[in-house]
Amino acid sequence: MRQLFPVTDMTAPNAQVSGDRTGGTDREWSLDELADAYAYPEDPGVWLRANMVSSLDGAGQHEGRSQPLSSETDMRIFGTLRGLADVVVVGAETVRQEGYRPARARDAFAARRAAAGQGPAPAIAVVTASLDLDLSLPLFTSPLVPTLVLTGAGAPAERIAAVRDAGVELVLAGDGAGVDPARAVALLAGRGLRRQLTEGGPRLLGQFAAAGVLDELCLTLSPTMTAGEAQRIAHGPSLAHPTRFGLASLLEQDGFLFSRYRRI
Repeated sequence: MRQLFPVTDMTAPNAQVSGDRTGGTDREWSLDELADAYAYPEDPGVWLRANMVSSLDGAGQHEGRSQPLSSETDMRIFGTLRGLADVVVVGAETVRQEGYRPARARDAFAARRAAAGQGPAPAIAVVTASLDLDLSLPLFTSPLVPTLVLTGAGAPAERIAAVRDAGVELVLAGDGAGVDPARAVALLAGRGLRRQLTEGGPRLLGQFAAAGVLDELCLTLSPTMTAGEAQRIAHGPSLAHPTRFGLASLLEQDGFLFSRYRRI
């Protein structure tokens, strides 16, 4: 992996790029180095970052899944971001398409998490309006950290009852059927889950972006072309005014670009 821009806050006032912009010798970074590079800001209150992958022509998935766009290094960063988070927020469709399982504890992050006062693994928080969930999946029946389901007060009453009967913790984060993004972020933070990570899908990221609650985007640009009609990484109504983000860091490996952008 090569460091193209210093792993620092390039959005800060008077930040400058200096030194060797190619980062020297291409090598595999350790998980500790990746964790340092992707560390959450110190005492940010609540911080919501997204981790997504995109093809060169803007596709956020191929045939419904992100895996065909990914790489070994991308998955190492994926695991690192999970290793740093308090909670992973994900849409129900992504849970179904990607076959989500409970987050696991990893020895590589155990000491770092303990020092930060975190549990052994992040919680998974599933966002859904319909509550169309397979509650027999390990994500709900045997997680290391209890899975949360976020929905609105107007969701189908029989499905709300089914989730509660299954022993899954339900969080009402909206007055209608759907989830209010700002309320979801605040309710999770109120549970001590302040280091938040969303892995999509595109509709959920579009909702977070439209609500103005996204603080950071970790975007992998995959050196692939897909064509077709796949969604972009964020999908939904256009924002009245585009939100500006500043480049915080940029890494490269085998033609993949791993960027971090923070809201200005």
